[in-house]
Formats: sequence, structure tokens, C-alpha cells
Amino acid sequence: MVSTFKAVNAQGYQQIMGRFSSRLATSFLNYIGQESGQTILDLGCGTGSMAFALAQRGDHKSIMGIDVSEVYIEFARSRTDDARIRFEVADGSALPFEDNTFDRAVSQLVLQFMPDPFPAVQEMCRVVEPGGLIAACVWDSYGGMTHLRMLYDTASALGFDRDRTLLRPMTTGGELTSMWERAGLEQIEEDSISMRFEYENFDDYWSSFLSGDGTPGSMVMGLAPEHRATLQEQVRHVFLSGKPDGFRSFLASAWICKGIVPETT
Repeated sequence: MVSTFKAVNAQGYQQIMGRFSSRLATSFLNYIGQESGQTILDLGCGTGSMAFALAQRGDHKSIMGIDVSEVYIEFARSRTDDARIRFEVADGSALPFEDNTFDRAVSQLVLQFMPDPFPAVQEMCRVVEPGGLIAACVWDSYGGMTHLRMLYDTASALGFDRDRTLLRPMTTGGELTSMWERAGLEQIEEDSISMRFEYENFDDYWSSFLSGDGTPGSMVMGLAPEHRATLQEQVRHVFLSGKPDGFRSFLASAWICKGIVPETT
């Protein structure tokens, strides 16, 4: 599975996204609902946020999390002793499972990092039994991530991010639906869900980018030190907005889509 996501340090990912994606997972699961006794695939599990949220919700039979990052998989394994959960390094575009292995498959914050996510969607359809659910969510990076637009728009104004690397495929309304339709899924529904990214102060916000993980971390740490210092100063000015340093809360939205694998004829 080719991915443009830069996985460097699991703790760094927790700081920049993991601590928030665990909350997103709760909203995601509320949207798709649950059934007891199911076997579930978590494609692109990262450090385990979705798998752990699934485990907390009910009596699922088993939860299999797969990711291409060995660093993240090892970290996820270290966080649980729940016998229902397994984490394995695997390619989401060529899953090592037989047809009809799972009752449902979910994918959170993954498809936008694949140059071509369609093979992964096809693979989810293949390994989920007919009548099973396929669901995914991706951040609305263009209009729904105010805390990152603050970073990227400032970088662009300074001439440091002319490639606009925040704005990725699969992150605008209708793109998930189109891919679900292309995969032949039925009963397709798309919606958006929102949550807040909350930071104790500017250092809590800025330090989350310094491990180099993910798109914003890669952008920040890819700058020359003098440019990074300039960006930090200007983003701090925007973050503070004339008020004392301290707690800030930013609204974030994600697109979410679900569909059903057709029954065989």
C-alpha cells in the first residue's frame, strides 16, 4: 500500500493526531452503529484509536487492525492485552485475508493518504461478507480543519508551502460516495461529523508538529531552521490573536461514508 503519510514516531503521532482521533472514532462509530459478535477489520489502524474504541463499545468477536507502519503497530500492541484485538503489519491494497473473512470493515483517516485508494476499498469489499458494512472517514482538510489552516495559510503567506500539501484527494464532499458507488456498494450514505481540537497553550499546539509525523509535521520539520523559526513566530501571533497564551479550542470536521456489500446472486 503506497502511502504519502510520514510515520516517524508513534508518540509523535499521538501528540499530533492520536489523542484526537480516539475521540473522532467515537463519533464515527455512533454514526455507523454496531452489532454484537462481529469480526471487524480496521484498515490503516495507526496507533490503535479505532480498534480500542471498537473494543470499548461492545462484545465484538474479534478486531483486526492492519497498518503499513511497523512503528505504529508495535506501539498499538503495547497498549492492550485484550485478546479480541490483533495488530498486524499489512498492505491495505493487498490484504492477507480470505474472501468473506469479516463482518464489517472500517477505515479512519487513511484513504486520503493513498495516491489511489480504490484498490483498498475493493479489498475491504472482498474480505467483508455480503451484507456487511464498509465505512470510512477522512478529515475535511479544505474547509473543516481550522487549526491546520492556521498553520498552512501562514506558511503559504510566508512562501514556505507553495505546494499546499494540506489539501489532499478524498477530503471534499462527495468523493467518498463516488468511490463507494464505483466499488458497487449499496445503501450508501455520506455525512459529516465534527469535534474539537483542544490545546492547553501555544506550546502544546506547536510541539505536536516537531516529531515530523504526518503531513503538517513533515512540512514544519522539512523547513530550514530559520524558516521554521519564522513560521513559529507568525503562527504564534495568529494562535494568540491578541489574547494571553492559554487554552484554545478549534472546530474540526470529517466526511464519513458507509455502504453495504451486495448480496451474491
